Amino acid sequence: MDKRNKLKRAGIIMLSCSAVPMLISGGYGYVPNFSDRIVYSAARELSWDPELDAKSAAAPIRSIKVSTGAADLMAAPEEIEVHRPEGIEIPTPLPSQQVLDAIPYPDDLTDHDGSIEKTNFGSYTGEQYFDLRDGGQVRNCTWHTNEELLEASTMGRVFDIETGTDEPQILIYHTHTTECFELEDKDWYDSDFGAKTTEADKNITAVGNEICKQLEASGISVIHDTLVHDYPSYDAAYDSSRETVSELLEQYPSIRIALDIHRDGIETAEGVRLAPTAEINGKDAAQIMIISGCDDGTFGMPDYINNFRFACELQSRTETMFEGLTRPILFDYRFYNQDLTDGSLLIEVGSHGNTLDQAKYSGELIGKALAALLCE
Repeated sequence: MDKRNKLKRAGIIMLSCSAVPMLISGGYGYVPNFSDRIVYSAARELSWDPELDAKSAAAPIRSIKVSTGAADLMAAPEEIEVHRPEGIEIPTPLPSQQVLDAIPYPDDLTDHDGSIEKTNFGSYTGEQYFDLRDGGQVRNCTWHTNEELLEASTMGRVFDIETGTDEPQILIYHTHTTECFELEDKDWYDSDFGAKTTEADKNITAVGNEICKQLEASGISVIHDTLVHDYPSYDAAYDSSRETVSELLEQYPSIRIALDIHRDGIETAEGVRLAPTAEINGKDAAQIMIISGCDDGTFGMPDYINNFRFACELQSRTETMFEGLTRPILFDYRFYNQDLTDGSLLIEVGSHGNTLDQAKYSGELIGKALAALLCE
């Protein structure tokens, strides 16, 4: 039985926002170095696959390059892309209740040994930044000039979608499915909390559900992939999600947009977790950041500018509808499997200092902005 049929029989991927994650894959254990301005307190190592590790012990882990200028507070420090060495097989995930129960959300977080500070990343000045004509900003960490990118941003997306059809148009997925949030709005955290859980109603999957609800309400058919790609290991999470997304694109060629929804992990050198927050219609929402990758000539992603054009449209529409919700688009030498469609983007929703309610509200707002853009 091939993997696609296994997934279908297990009922893990469906045209619904209520699916729960039950699959496993990957490898964990890489902590990047960052500038003195910002450090990332990576979640503790969860588990290793001993068989995979034995095979790859002699081979170095391959990581995607990140431009030096982007390695700071705006650069999504959690999203360093790590892969298993070539030739090492990615284990085929199998449904397991054990995965759902593997990392429960802790109920004994009582140590007030870390601080959380709300902040708002507003508009920026400097040669890396430029304003989009219809709202929002871009942070340019590439060889492209700001003038080139501003012109590209006005050209519009290269695809259209259909509404009112059962054929899926959008794929929502989560390479780092276990990323989660605080459950209460408070100014402290317990340092034992690594901001990871396999409980789908408390991790980033719940944010994806909110995006799906708004798209479906607007007549846009969407698939929500809720497979757990980053447990019990982390290194091959992007390889695992790539396999799943590729199979879904083959099975559903109507899909035009593939959004990988994450949460960031922003922590100062002093250990303060930052919660990027915007007040929208009287409620706190977690600020979002779109990441659009650029090919440095080694990624095999020749059409990256198409993703960027879509990113700019979505950024402008979101910022126009919900002023202050967006951080500048990060346009940098990143891959994130964005070669798979002309509408492939990574979206960071808040950080590990934000609350689940703030992140879910942002998911609702992203869904509304995306629906408004695609249905105009």
